[in-house]
Amino acid sequence: MEVVDVWTGQLACTLQSALRMTNESFANRLGISPRTVATWHSDSDVIPRPEMQQLLDSVHEDASAAVRKRFASMTAATGQADTAATASKAQALRVAIAVVVRDDEVLMVCRRGDDASGITWQFPAGVIKPGVRPETTTVRETLDETGVHCAIRQNLGERLHPVTGVHCMYFLCEYLAGDATNSDAVENVDVTWVAKSTVTRFIPADKIYPPILEVLEEDI
Repeated sequence: MEVVDVWTGQLACTLQSALRMTNESFANRLGISPRTVATWHSDSDVIPRPEMQQLLDSVHEDASAAVRKRFASMTAATGQADTAATASKAQALRVAIAVVVRDDEVLMVCRRGDDASGITWQFPAGVIKPGVRPETTTVRETLDETGVHCAIRQNLGERLHPVTGVHCMYFLCEYLAGDATNSDAVENVDVTWVAKSTVTRFIPADKIYPPILEVLEEDI
């Protein structure tokens, strides 16, 4: 059986096509959120996280011989297999980061372990899809990921993240409604509110975008 060394968004979508599944049914098969599948469709070069790689391996291995043959034929026709075998990292993505404040607290999520970045606690974030405004992504992804409704208060700027190399756009957001819940258990371990004064206990100060620290200190 052909083995995929590194799954990319394009390869994952090709497997979905080989299985002849919709975004929703493919997400259910993997046990992930449909928005993650949509992200793979919007950015074919993205490299899914390690746990996603394992899930895709399992679905591929468990597929029928006909599906695996169809998948191999589709990847060979587009040269995807060679690309995946030599891929070492994802191309730069544009990601919207939500710094959601509620009184003296800020919303945070705990990502599942990723040896490549070493990041665990983060602010809610989502990939900015082509044609979608960063502000829209910020509000929508925060709701999808945490169950919290928020509104943009201020654009805090943008940078290439020092650890991941991802192009990040940061937005200070005002809490509107909703209970903080872990709505994406595949990617996240926990979602919670933390005191603004304790943020650096969760993320090292030198890894936090300076304008975020400044605005949190102003609000304390």
